[in-house]
Formats: sequence, structure tokens, C-alpha cells
Amino acid sequence: MTPRLDLIGIVTDDLAASLAFYRLLGVDVPDGAEREPHVETVLPGGVRLAWDTVETIRSFRPGWTPAPGGQRLGLAFLCDGPADVDRRYAELTGAGHAGETAPFDAPWGQRYAVVSDPDGNSVDLFAPLG
Repeated sequence: MTPRLDLIGIVTDDLAASLAFYRLLGVDVPDGAEREPHVETVLPGGVRLAWDTVETIRSFRPGWTPAPGGQRLGLAFLCDGPADVDRRYAELTGAGHAGETAPFDAPWGQRYAVVSDPDGNSVDLFAPLG
């Protein structure tokens, strides 16, 4: 069997803040997950998205520290259409999350925007223009 992408993991400093961000984005995160040491959900299409805190990782990898130098992960979410990109960007930035790139019509034929999650990871929002 050829390995296949099955899970994308996010290591977070603040699990509750990270889960709130992704819930606002529309990801189905289980209720009460903030109290768990590890959280997973299945995205449309079958790929799992998971969260662990730095402390959780250190519990089985003593001495582990996040990679220096900033962002190492980027996620891109397909939205229902150009207006949905604008709406979700406005909701996320309105809730206090940093907007990296305001919505724009990209030359490659997509409405595109980028916001930062609570850990500084870029989260792209996009939809075909036509």
C-alpha cells in the first residue's frame, strides 16, 4: 500500500483559542474538546485534522520544542463561493484574528484571502471565481 495523507496535526499553545478559531471557520469540532489532551475531527473528504498542545507532545517526547523560525504549516479551505470567502474572512478578522491578505480576485481565477490562526499559521480561504 502506498502511504496516503490521513491527518494534519496542529500543535497549539492555546487549545481553546485554536478550536474556537476553526469552529468559527466552520470546522466541526466536538463539544467539550477543550478539556481533552488530543482532539481530532474528520474533514469533508476524509482527511483528519488534529490538535495537540505543546505539553501533550512533551508528555511523550520529553524536551521537544516547536521548530524555531515561525510558520511551518499552511492550510487552505475551499469555500462555497467568492461571497463565502469574503464572509468568512470578515467573521474571522471581526473576531480578532489577524488578516494577512484581504480578499481579492487572484489572477489564477480564485477569490482568495489569508488569515492567521491563534498560533500564527496561515489559513487560506479560496473559491473559484467563475
